[in-house]
Amino acid sequence: MPNITLPDGSVRSFDQTVTGAVLAEDISKSLAKKAIAVKIDGRLSDLFEPIEHDAKVEIITREGEEALDLVRHDAAHLLAQAVQALFPGTQVTIGPVIEDGFYYDFARDEPFSTEDFAAIEKKMAELVEADLPTQKMVMPRDEAIAHFEQMGETYKAELIRDLPEGEEIKIYYHGDWHDLCRGPHLSSTKQIGKAFKLLKLAGAYWRGDHRNAQLQRIYGTAWLSEKDLKAYLTRLEEAEKRDHRKLGKQMDLFHLQEEAQGSVFWHPKGYVMWLALENYIRRRLDGADYREVKTPQLLDSKFWEQSGHWDKFRENMFVVPDEVPNLNDDGPVLKGDGRLMAIKPMNCPAHVQIFKQGIKSYRDLPIRMAEFGCCHRNEPHGALHGLMRVRQFTQDDAHIFCREDQITEESVAFCELLEVIYKDLGFPELVVKLATRPPVRAGDDEVWDKAEEALENALKATGLDYGILPDEGAFYGPKLEFHLKDAIGRTWQCGTLQLDFVLPERLDASFIGEDGNRHRPVMLHRAILGSMERFLGILIENHAGRMPLWLAPTQVVVATITTDANPYAEKVAERLRAAGLRVETDLRNEKINYKVREHSNLKVPILAVVGAREAEENKLSIRRLGSKQSTQMTLDEAVAAFKSESLPPDLAD
Repeated sequence: MPNITLPDGSVRSFDQTVTGAVLAEDISKSLAKKAIAVKIDGRLSDLFEPIEHDAKVEIITREGEEALDLVRHDAAHLLAQAVQALFPGTQVTIGPVIEDGFYYDFARDEPFSTEDFAAIEKKMAELVEADLPTQKMVMPRDEAIAHFEQMGETYKAELIRDLPEGEEIKIYYHGDWHDLCRGPHLSSTKQIGKAFKLLKLAGAYWRGDHRNAQLQRIYGTAWLSEKDLKAYLTRLEEAEKRDHRKLGKQMDLFHLQEEAQGSVFWHPKGYVMWLALENYIRRRLDGADYREVKTPQLLDSKFWEQSGHWDKFRENMFVVPDEVPNLNDDGPVLKGDGRLMAIKPMNCPAHVQIFKQGIKSYRDLPIRMAEFGCCHRNEPHGALHGLMRVRQFTQDDAHIFCREDQITEESVAFCELLEVIYKDLGFPELVVKLATRPPVRAGDDEVWDKAEEALENALKATGLDYGILPDEGAFYGPKLEFHLKDAIGRTWQCGTLQLDFVLPERLDASFIGEDGNRHRPVMLHRAILGSMERFLGILIENHAGRMPLWLAPTQVVVATITTDANPYAEKVAERLRAAGLRVETDLRNEKINYKVREHSNLKVPILAVVGAREAEENKLSIRRLGSKQSTQMTLDEAVAAFKSESLPPDLAD
């Protein structure tokens, strides 16, 4: 006889096993109509899941925060069901929920085409209208393997074989069609709704391994309403216009090429932006008493073994043998004991080596050690994406070595610094998440309990609102994630603060305490931008290439109407450069409208147009990017105004 405790604290008792659907009906008929899932003791479950014991239960409706992922999960199944109905012989593999949507990978000899999308979407809509009920079946492992092999679903059979021995094999039916899945799911296809859209096709390797069979991936999106879907598709159109890869080429900022996959070739204009951003961050760090360091690219594998990265990240590290040429010309031989060297994928172990040089006292802490550290990670080819996902990247990385009693103070100071920088860079809206221990981690539960409590207490001291991300913590410890929102409503996770008791222990870092004994420092791993490459990509897309004046590669172009004004244009450019502005001249014998269009396409913020009259009156005709109107300014007024306007935010304060 289960006693069900509801979120308001009230208790309902039942004489026999109850389901979420029955509970919702017992509470009210209107709630029963809205119900789509249930939480049992915090675990999301199907409405038809039996509740056999006393439990805390919450009915989930479409207004709940879990609703969108549930709809997308079912939409992935809906896609697979429609594809197999239209294209017999297609095998289904996996179909997870992703940010803003879902995808499903299919094994099929013939290629899909985006022209197939209309038919697939039509079939999906028909399946929604059919209101097919969802049912769950639990099968013995061997029976499930045989079942899917008999169906010709070899990929599903392989997945089942690789599941842990004790794991339940759950199969979800939507009408007659069914799929291996952990669930939970909506009660019927009707509850999915029709606010979905198929977006694109891509290739994918089975289980992400290039040695395996190549599959066809169909991406889609699903929302709770047609209005939300329409808004998202509009946002996609706007995002396409803002694509940093297109703007990077258009503005001559950078390029990427096949022979250096995942590494960026920064052109002069792009590198000007890089340096402006880096110097701004450096000044903010100097003001917050960080000490900048520079560490090697190549480190002996022993450091990565000691730190624990070797076991967890080895496949994503670029590793080389420590070799020297053989003097007998027999080819390279391993130097010394034949140890391996790794190009660093992160800076943490190297910073610990600096900390360990010399004896540190408790009075020396905190030590805030910063580095614009160039790192390399062997990301899969298919995951690379412009500046947003690269193999070579530079972190605005820092590690704070402190005592336990300094954790809160240092965390609060970091959060305040991060907020200032994000506001300076045009991102005033911030979402904070506390990510707790992942399944694979270093350190025992006692250490993690201590770390999670300390970080959450520090977070509370900041006064920031936050949510919890279970199982999403870093390898060494729990972390804070800072998500910012851009001009078209997209969120980007950039900043992090990770509390780590483990790495100082593994790498034997210590300080002398007030009691004269050795103690382990606490390490706070922190970044604000995340990586320079990715953050510059975000900035380009946020501003649609129209960068704030202090970040713009070329801040002013002085363009002539007639060649007679060339000497005056050179004089204007010289005055502006002397004031610290980045200036170019356009003295070509072209019509001024042509010049305006060209420099607008290059996203130059200020066009100073000069002709014979401007030269005679010592004036400029100023045209701002995006405006069709011109204003007149004297040269002195322009120099003073542009100099002030071009100051980075920290210098303009």
